[in-house]
Amino acid sequence: MSDLPSPDRRRWLQGAGAALLLSVTKMGLAATSHIVAVRIWPSSTYSRVTLESNTPLKYKQFALSHPERVVVDISGVQLNHVLNHVGHLVRSDDPYIKNARVGQFDPNTVRLVLELKQSVTPKVFTLDPVAGIKNRLVLDLYPGGTRSHNHEDDPLLALLQDYNKGDLESGQPVSAPLPGKAGRDRPIIIMIDPGHGGEDTGAIGKHKTKEKDVVLKIARRLKQLIDKQPHMRAHMTRNEDVFIPLKVRVAKARRLRADLFVSIHADAFTSRAARGSSVFALSTKGATSTAARYLAQTQNESDLIGGVSMSGDRYLDHTMFDMVQSLTVNDSLKFGNEVLKHMGKINHLHKKKMEQAAFAVLKAPDIPSILVETAFISNLEEERKLRTTKFQHQVAEAILAGIKNYFAKGAPLAPR
Repeated sequence: MSDLPSPDRRRWLQGAGAALLLSVTKMGLAATSHIVAVRIWPSSTYSRVTLESNTPLKYKQFALSHPERVVVDISGVQLNHVLNHVGHLVRSDDPYIKNARVGQFDPNTVRLVLELKQSVTPKVFTLDPVAGIKNRLVLDLYPGGTRSHNHEDDPLLALLQDYNKGDLESGQPVSAPLPGKAGRDRPIIIMIDPGHGGEDTGAIGKHKTKEKDVVLKIARRLKQLIDKQPHMRAHMTRNEDVFIPLKVRVAKARRLRADLFVSIHADAFTSRAARGSSVFALSTKGATSTAARYLAQTQNESDLIGGVSMSGDRYLDHTMFDMVQSLTVNDSLKFGNEVLKHMGKINHLHKKKMEQAAFAVLKAPDIPSILVETAFISNLEEERKLRTTKFQHQVAEAILAGIKNYFAKGAPLAPR
């Protein structure tokens, strides 16, 4: 190279430098396309596998038999320590997945193989980044076959299957609640909704307390208290650590013809000084405060964290929808005020009156529905309280007392 004339040597160096830069750039791009997390969430209803990547993932999915397997080929990624750990994430009590393994199928494709315990109906889809979570490839495994839409004890599977087909309204009752006077002619039916679940953790406190875990414990306590009442019966939108889309939660309440809907959450704010309990109802005319609007937006975004947001609502086609919804919102405010009074006896109130915003989970047109923010999980003192059995039980008792007062004051119980 030293024998080359100076201009030729310069051109050679420029060409070599460009080739080196190109190779480094290609390697750099390849290195940035990788899986950063893998999560497996088993439940009695379905199991979910999530692969999180810092770039969108392309995939092909197919099934193999003898033994039963679901296979997903993911292009443009390389095996790394995160993927190699996938087999250790499968729990022995997972009802659908027996084991999981990965391999480098070809230089540009990773193959994920899930060996199954039973026949499944898989649904694979991708989700865009949201709320600090990167691009995701999601694999949901539902039990093979179908269940009757009239299955009253556990309609959740059928509702989830309808949701994924974009046909959530099929089989829904024309109206709720059931005919007759609740508490006299039939039991009062309350749907309890523990917020979040699965990979949607909700808010997380400084000491790693997860909203999804705390509210599930409170919801279970509330169900126990309600079921001990002579004329009440409680159901839950989820009773385990699983993600349920917001519209499916509402649909389950309507399928079971609930008289009331109570969504339980634990608030969070950027300032740890914020504290206290709040109760919210739906607003059809805009939020009552900026904070209420922000909270509704963040809660509604949980659908984007945990699943695919579906548009469309059968009820909007009904000319009577606005009238029915307005009556329901008025009843929700009456119900919520009773709960708020009793929450004020066990904790400081963040707001001393009901607030309203467009919470998607409160949009059942004919079921009075409230969202209870039990306390601020972002507040150190209230995070500590939320972790205690005592406070969890106090919250459950306060909500039950509000339910009793609401019906004692002549809540509208006839079908609308």
